[in-house]
Amino acid sequence: MPQPRPGHAVLAALLLAFTVSVPVALSAQGATAPNTLSASERAAGWTLLFDGVSTTGWRGFRMTGMPAGWQARDGALTRVSEAADIITVGEYASFELRLEWKIAPKGNSGIMYRVTEADSNSYETGPEYQVLDDEGHRDGLSRLTAAGSVYGLYPAPDSLVRPVGEWNQARIVVDGNDVEHWLNGTLVARYALGSPDWVARVDKSKFRQWPGYGKAKTGHIALQDHGDWVAYRNIRIKVLP
Repeated sequence: MPQPRPGHAVLAALLLAFTVSVPVALSAQGATAPNTLSASERAAGWTLLFDGVSTTGWRGFRMTGMPAGWQARDGALTRVSEAADIITVGEYASFELRLEWKIAPKGNSGIMYRVTEADSNSYETGPEYQVLDDEGHRDGLSRLTAAGSVYGLYPAPDSLVRPVGEWNQARIVVDGNDVEHWLNGTLVARYALGSPDWVARVDKSKFRQWPGYGKAKTGHIALQDHGDWVAYRNIRIKVLP
């Protein structure tokens, strides 16, 4: 049998070293394990809002406990049966929130922020990042209510949401009054709370009936129970100065 040339042997050794070292490096960074933070992320100020195995840190909206319809399943915070909206125990003013979501066919949910419990529903105070199956749900017919939009106020572009069954990446940045919505790495909406444009849009929407809508300077993060199966994971937040 012909012997490999020295160059081939060196290449084989390098490939072997690479395949051995890459998983170790990724594991050290937390990239291979959902619902974890790397040392660099912790140093940068990131905090997990979901540990992958429990619902600690969450409770039902206007409740002291967690509704049974939300459970930690397969590493995701999942709405599995009739429940209610859930909120973080903590409250946040300026922050960057990152998470992943996937939704059932024709499903609808949402992520609200700066939510207070002064009104009957979370959406009466907190602006909403829409979570949606754009292809299957009627709300997908309007960009104002499609995935990633500031629900009912600021549209999100088409063709960015992934097919049902795949994880989508959401990023919400709230820095004082300045807010950004990101979907799968693309900035899809930007606005300023309390600006003339914001006020004009609210006045033309259903939200005008709730005087406290979008007015809170700090509040809870909420995940909406809209009657459909939805799952969230890798939920992390960084408080901004």
